[in-house]
Amino acid sequence: MPEGRRETLPLAREEAQRRVDRIRAFREELSELEREGVLVLSADQRASLDGHHEELLDRLGRSFDVDRTEGQKRLSLAMRIASFLGAVAIGAAGYFFCLRFWGGLGPVPQVSVLVAAPLVALAGTAVAARRERTLYLTLLAALLATAAFVIDLSVLSGLLNLPLPPSALLAWSAFCFALAYGYGLRVLLVGGIAFLVGFVATFSGQAELCLWHAFGRRPESFLPLGALLYAFPIAVPHRRHASFPAAYRALGLVCLFVPILLLSTSGWASFSRAGAHRVETAYQVAGFLLAGLAVWAGVRRGEGETTNLGSGFFVLLLYVKLFQWWWDWMPKWAFFLVLGLVAVGLLLLFRRLHATRRRAGS
Repeated sequence: MPEGRRETLPLAREEAQRRVDRIRAFREELSELEREGVLVLSADQRASLDGHHEELLDRLGRSFDVDRTEGQKRLSLAMRIASFLGAVAIGAAGYFFCLRFWGGLGPVPQVSVLVAAPLVALAGTAVAARRERTLYLTLLAALLATAAFVIDLSVLSGLLNLPLPPSALLAWSAFCFALAYGYGLRVLLVGGIAFLVGFVATFSGQAELCLWHAFGRRPESFLPLGALLYAFPIAVPHRRHASFPAAYRALGLVCLFVPILLLSTSGWASFSRAGAHRVETAYQVAGFLLAGLAVWAGVRRGEGETTNLGSGFFVLLLYVKLFQWWWDWMPKWAFFLVLGLVAVGLLLLFRRLHATRRRAGS
């Protein structure tokens, strides 16, 4: 390739994989156009194009170990699942092994084991990350390190006869975030956000470490966190971790939609003292507006997870309200008939929006 045409490689594997997918799609479409006689390249042009693509694919493969075919992508997914299941199985084996002999150990050996376990797993994570590009073994070791760290704090609090404080959730979250950004592991990012959500759940003041109890008591505690999670990838670019923004947006919207759904039917759970009925009405209106805004933003910005979650929440909230309004007095056959008609209406609406977008694109 001439020096003036040399391209800069992507910074993240996700960007490299998208480039490989575009090359494969381009080749398939070019072959179809040649078969139909619409566009036929000369031998020199085709050789130059194929040579450029092959060189680029080789460079991407050496740097990021990308998947060049659909079969390779399915195999990569299987290996990621195997890594996760392997970490769960090995972690469970270590836990039950220690449980079997734990009572026979003194305090010093117990503390030594608790301190050494996450450190050994972290060392294995670092070694695996240096030796492989696919990060499957890295993910396995990082999950083991996280499990060991979570168990360590829990067991240490028991050994010292101290209650496990809510701040432990914050420590677990920070541990997951460090591994996620250090090695580009989205699974650990999701875990870090989940622990952070659990920490916010303790703000209700009555639930201590019981996440779901807190969620039902004071759902509004999660609304600021949901907004921050959704806005974070907008404010902070993730060039080296291109798959992280989608996780932030999806989990942020979940932290917004679920509390709004709960408050739209259980106004007594709100911090507000305006009255349950007023609170429910306000959150019903806010829910429909937020869902519509999410669909609009997702379509405009090309964020599939935002569009899908917004559409799903809109339909779910609509069906919940229809159930509240009509289930008690309407005949069951009529109720489900109305639901079917509503579904058909939504289908026609989305079809019209799709057609409008297609005409605008044309």
